[in-house]
Amino acid sequence: MPRYYKFFEFEYGVKKCNFLMNKSLIVANWKMNPATLKESKRLFNSVKEGIKNVKNTEVVICPPFIYLPVLKSEAKGPSFAISFGGQSCFWEEKGAFTGEVSPTMLKGLGCQYVILGHSERRKYFQETDEMINKKIKAALKAKLKPILCIGETESEKKSGKTLYILKKQLTSAFKNTPKSLILNSKFSIAYEPIWAIGTGNFCDPLKAKKILLFLRKTIKKNPILYGGSVNSQNARDYIKVSGFQGLLVGGASLDAKEFIKIVKSVGY
Repeated sequence: MPRYYKFFEFEYGVKKCNFLMNKSLIVANWKMNPATLKESKRLFNSVKEGIKNVKNTEVVICPPFIYLPVLKSEAKGPSFAISFGGQSCFWEEKGAFTGEVSPTMLKGLGCQYVILGHSERRKYFQETDEMINKKIKAALKAKLKPILCIGETESEKKSGKTLYILKKQLTSAFKNTPKSLILNSKFSIAYEPIWAIGTGNFCDPLKAKKILLFLRKTIKKNPILYGGSVNSQNARDYIKVSGFQGLLVGGASLDAKEFIKIVKSVGY
């Protein structure tokens, strides 16, 4: 077995982590949408009402930072509890870092999750593996649940580098992370092929299953999600055919009816 397959098993002992969930984790990444608070409340409340009776599924809404306090207050109710997450965070707790949001701040706003390493952060904000590594450590220290995004570009896919890229992003993200943080965390991995994000060109579920099996050689217990042009037609296949434990949904999460269909297709 190649040495990097053993990265988590021997350096961090992840075989001892027992975080594989019995329910699906469906994460809505709203990105920089909607444009107004009024629209965000309308979208959120439509989703909340539409999925209130769905079981066996945890839904996480990741809106723009400024909407979190208001939407958190909208989430109160006896019938269904929606979890919240940030779309990114900085690696320092506080300081002179204009425009940044710390993991502690997210935690204080009621977030349980944070998306890290998204391809758009890597592309538009030049986030490196080293920066993502620092963010992972900071998020784990703040007791947030990181959702680490990994994925290959179209050119990397065509050149046969997919598995190499995934291994590199995965091992770099957790490099030198204290063993205690790893063992006591509930992080997730989101496989998002960059060539599929926002293109409508989703990864075939059977091909995605091969990627999942590759990742499972390293990540033994923690949830692995699929993302990349997820819609109500293919969502169930990624859970039932591919075997992923959840989904990271981008554009489709901005359409309340479509997102509700996605959640219902994998829940019951």
